[in-house]
Amino acid sequence: MTVGIVMLAHTALPRAAQVARHWHAAGCPVVIHVDKRVAEDDYRPFVDSLSDLENLRFTRRLRCDWGTWSLVEASQIASEVMLAKYPQVSHVYLSSGSCLPLRPVQELIDYLAERPKTDFIESATTEDVPWTVGGLDKERFTLRFPFSWKKHRKAFDAYVRLQRLVRFKRRIPSGLVPHMGSQWWCLTRQTLSAILQDPDRAAYDAYFKRVWIPDESYYQTLARLYSTRIESRSLTLSKFDFQGKPHIFYDDHLQLLRRSDCFVARKIWPDAEKLYEAFLTSPDGAMNRAEPNPGKIDRIFSKAVERRTKGRPGLLMQSRFPHEGWENGLTAAPYAVLQGFSDLFVDFEAWLTKATGLKVHGHLFAKDRVHFTGDQTVYNGCLSESAAIRDYNPKAFLSSLVWNTRGERQCFQFGPRDVQKIGATLARDPNAQIAVISGAWAIPLFNSNLNFADIRKEAAELQKIENAHLDLLRATTAKARVRIWTMADFVEAPMEPLQTVIDEIAPRPLRRLNEAPRMVDLTGFGQFLQNLKNQGMHPYLMGDFPVGNDPTPGKSSRRKPYLVK
Repeated sequence: MTVGIVMLAHTALPRAAQVARHWHAAGCPVVIHVDKRVAEDDYRPFVDSLSDLENLRFTRRLRCDWGTWSLVEASQIASEVMLAKYPQVSHVYLSSGSCLPLRPVQELIDYLAERPKTDFIESATTEDVPWTVGGLDKERFTLRFPFSWKKHRKAFDAYVRLQRLVRFKRRIPSGLVPHMGSQWWCLTRQTLSAILQDPDRAAYDAYFKRVWIPDESYYQTLARLYSTRIESRSLTLSKFDFQGKPHIFYDDHLQLLRRSDCFVARKIWPDAEKLYEAFLTSPDGAMNRAEPNPGKIDRIFSKAVERRTKGRPGLLMQSRFPHEGWENGLTAAPYAVLQGFSDLFVDFEAWLTKATGLKVHGHLFAKDRVHFTGDQTVYNGCLSESAAIRDYNPKAFLSSLVWNTRGERQCFQFGPRDVQKIGATLARDPNAQIAVISGAWAIPLFNSNLNFADIRKEAAELQKIENAHLDLLRATTAKARVRIWTMADFVEAPMEPLQTVIDEIAPRPLRRLNEAPRMVDLTGFGQFLQNLKNQGMHPYLMGDFPVGNDPTPGKSSRRKPYLVK
C-alpha cells in the first residue's frame, strides 16, 4: 500500500523536479502533467533531469487555462496513467509543481494506511460554500461558459448576461447534486477508478466542460456518488485572500507552516530557499506527528485579510485604493470645516487659532491654490500648494493632510467659490465636523466694486452651488456632524453659535467665550439683498434680512465693526 502523486506543473520546473524527487525517494510513484504552454526548451531539460527515476511518468500534454475544463482533463489523464501503471497505489494525491511536503512522506503514507476507505476531498453544496468570490454560485452549474474568464472577459460577461436575459438554464444530469471545494484532493483507488470508469462518464464530462471552474466541482460532485467515506477537507494547506487569489508562502512563513501540521502546502514561492531546504533536505525541518489542522493558523490569515481589506483608519493602500467604499474611514482623525465664517468675521482664522490652539487653514480647496496656515507653500508630508496636484484626487489630498498631521486637529475654510469635488466626501466622512453660515458668500459681493449686473450673475451661481452642497450635508447618507445657520439667524445672536462651534471643534474643553471676532460692517446689506430681488434673483439662503433696519445683534439699530462682549 502506498500513495501515488499526480503533479500538475506549469512553471518553476526546477522546483517541481526537486519536489518530485522527494516524493519518489519516499517510495511514491509520480505522474507529471506539464502544461503544453511550457516551451520545449524548458520542457525537455525537465524531463531529462528526472529520467533516472524508475517510478515516474510523464503524460500527454494539454494546454491548460485557469477555470476551464483543461485542468480536469489533465488530472484525468495523469490519474489514468497512475492507476494503470502502479497497481500498488491505494490513494492518489493531486498536487501541483508549487506544492511542498511539510512532513515526512512516510507519515502521510501511514496516515492514509490507517484510513484505507477514506477520501479526503473538500465537498460542499453551493448553499454551504462561503468562499466563492465574484458571484456565480448556483449559476456556474446552470449556465454555459464557453469563454475563458481570464482571456475573453468581455465575451464571458456578455454571454452570461445574454443567458440571464433569455432565462436559459442547463439541465443538471440526473442523480448529480453539485458540490464544490478545493481543487487539491486525495482519493482512494476505488473512488477515483469509479469516477474515471463510470459508464456515464461521457455525459458527465460533457456537462462539466461548460461549468465554470470545473476543477473545483467535478471530482467534488462525483465523489459523492461512489465514496463510502468522505472527509470534507483537503490535506493540502491552501489559503486564499478576499479576492479569491491564493496566498503565496515565502521564507518568513517557515514557523507558520510548521504550526499548521499539514502534510502539504501550496503555493510556495520558487525562490523560497529556506522553505525548500527546511522541508526537503533537513530532517529537523520535519514536523512532529499530529492531525492536520490548518485551522490553527486561520486566525493569522484572518488578521492578514482584515489588515488588507480594512487597515488603519484613514490610510489608503494599494489593496483598497482603487475600490470605492473599501476604505476604513475616509480620514484618520476628526477635523473641522467652517463655511462662511471667514466672510462674516474679520481676520477670523487668526482669532480662531488664538482661541482654540487649532491649526486653522484658509481655503484649502480654493481654485487658485491651497491656502495652508501661515501661507506655507509645502505642508506636512510634502503636500504642495498646487491646485492641479490637489484636484487630481481631492479625497486623497484630504486623507493625506489628516493622516500626516494626526495628533493635531485641522480646521479649514470652505465655500461655494472653492472646488466642489470634495463636497460629497466631506458629507459622508464621520470625522468631519462642519459648521455653515449659509449665504455668507454674499458679503464679499456686497463689499465689491463690481457692476451690479455682474454681481447678480455671480450671486445666482454661488447660491446654486451652495444649495447643492447643503443638499449633500442634509442627505440621509451624510455621516458628518453638521450644523447650519442662516446668516440672518447667526448675526442676530452670534455668541451662542460661536460657542457651540468652539466647544465641538476644540481639542480640549475651553472656558466660555468672553468676546467674539470682529464682524464686518453689514450696514446696507438688507437693501443689497433687496436690490438682488429687484433684479430678478432671489437670495433665499441668507434668511430674512429686513430692508429698513441694519442686521445687528440684539436690539441695536446701528451696526459698526465691534467685539461682541
